[in-house]
Amino acid sequence: MPDGDRPRHPHPDRRPRRRRRGALRGMRCDPGPQPRVRSLMSTDATDTADAATGEGRPADAADAGRAQPTWQGQRATPTRVILLRHGQTPLSVQRRYSGRGNPELTELGLAQAAAAARRVARETDIAAIVSSPLTRTRQTADAAAAALGLDVVTDDGFIETDFGRWEGLTFAEAAGRDPDLHTHWLSDTSLPAPGGESFDEVARRVVEATDRLLTEYAGQTVLVVSHVTPIKSLLRHALDVGPQLLFRLHLDLASVSIAEFYPDGGAAVKAVNETAHLF
Repeated sequence: MPDGDRPRHPHPDRRPRRRRRGALRGMRCDPGPQPRVRSLMSTDATDTADAATGEGRPADAADAGRAQPTWQGQRATPTRVILLRHGQTPLSVQRRYSGRGNPELTELGLAQAAAAARRVARETDIAAIVSSPLTRTRQTADAAAAALGLDVVTDDGFIETDFGRWEGLTFAEAAGRDPDLHTHWLSDTSLPAPGGESFDEVARRVVEATDRLLTEYAGQTVLVVSHVTPIKSLLRHALDVGPQLLFRLHLDLASVSIAEFYPDGGAAVKAVNETAHLF
């Protein structure tokens, strides 16, 4: 629309005022004092920005040189256990019970193992790698060992559940073969699979294997490469919870979980089923 045809403002007294550009040109706005930003990852609810700059109350002489206690009161260095589940196998693709059978990783499983190795390689203080002796876990552990420059030690305590006559069967096939036993087995951890072992038996040997780790690598970080049931059993032990966890916790292939164990018997689970490294 040409300027000469611009209509008059219907309400001259409400006509918007033009900015005085000259008055604003070259001026700076002073926002005033900036608020202090507090870290979202603070480990102490009483931390303030003053603490980061050395201001605030001085430390008590009794605290000098001593580690600050955790929320549970522990001061000692925990043993950190990084739990890595093996990568994909043909049986996991077909959703078959895979216990003491010994399938190798698929091409995708090898890629998952490599991605998991890059993830755990960010943990610069890993002192040892302990693996189930089965091929799928050894292949996964070997990828981590190459990234970390460590050897792999095997421990039968971290081997997968012995599913006995259900080995290699799908859920539906096992349920069809032993309907009553299979139904009760899914809710009673003391019942063994036919010709195999119970989840309670798995839990006992996993706790024994964990105790060996805590003795040999006290105060250090250990990577444990294992299977779904042993990893769930170790997390259950760390959380001090009942067997229902076995049926309600999901762990992906090549996932990472982390638990810490203190000398006084305390424990803390720091991560469960990390999978960001797979994407």
